[in-house]
Amino acid sequence: MGDFILSSSSTADLPKEHFEKRDIHYICYHYFLNDEEYVDDLGQSMPLVKFYEAMRQGASTKTTQINVDEFVKYFTPFLEQGLDILHVELSSGLSGVISSANIAKNTLLEKFPDRKLYIVDSLAASGGLGLLMETLADLRDEGKDLDELYSWIEEYKLNMHHWFFVSDLTYLVRGGRVSKVSGWVGNMLNIHPLLNIDMEGRLIPRFKVRGKKKVINQTLNQMTEHAENGLDYSKKCFISHADALEDAQKLAQLIEEKFSKLNGKVQLSNIGTTIGSHTGPGTVNLFFWGDKRTD
Repeated sequence: MGDFILSSSSTADLPKEHFEKRDIHYICYHYFLNDEEYVDDLGQSMPLVKFYEAMRQGASTKTTQINVDEFVKYFTPFLEQGLDILHVELSSGLSGVISSANIAKNTLLEKFPDRKLYIVDSLAASGGLGLLMETLADLRDEGKDLDELYSWIEEYKLNMHHWFFVSDLTYLVRGGRVSKVSGWVGNMLNIHPLLNIDMEGRLIPRFKVRGKKKVINQTLNQMTEHAENGLDYSKKCFISHADALEDAQKLAQLIEEKFSKLNGKVQLSNIGTTIGSHTGPGTVNLFFWGDKRTD
């Protein structure tokens, strides 16, 4: 695909086969399950159903950032082949890993001064990062060069919308996003917070919705309100889920019924172990192109 590659990380939560089909390269994060370290390799070494079942049974999880040496080892073979790189990384509002990517970049460009290595803070996560990469691949295949793609993503990345709802507040409590008291009360009252990613790439609670059916409809309402061209939205739409296929399918069906001009069916995928370690099982995420995020 020319003299450059598109690159991201496993936190884009695309299936391995999809990364390969679209010729998008990726580097894997790491996570711990009950103090045993694993690679976040898109469910290859541990089926995601098994991972989320372990969480439901009380297993502890934590994640680790990709370090500078890992980025250097990952980027070097491409640069040695004379390839430039556009690497789009998980939001700096959720992780500090982009700092390691930039240190690796500066180190490598001293060794490969004739190459280009762009590092982009996606201000996105999970399928939002995945849909950014999918769109970059579409534009690449239409003939846009590396510099054009870099300029495009910096201009439009805040038009990527993320809306998340969770079925169990336990994991937001563990991550410090919800207090223990609020989590206990919320679970008792069947409250499902609806969150989104703000303009600084942070996960922000927006609504407290009682009942699964209502939160699914509220998620649909956010797409109706913010989607590019409203009900005439004609771009792609992604949904990722953490072992919550039925809820994801219900939301996808509603979207396909309401947005008749979608570019294909809503694409469903799994939330990987890095993002899922923090959101927990039962999470459903919706991603689409819309108006620019301003808060």
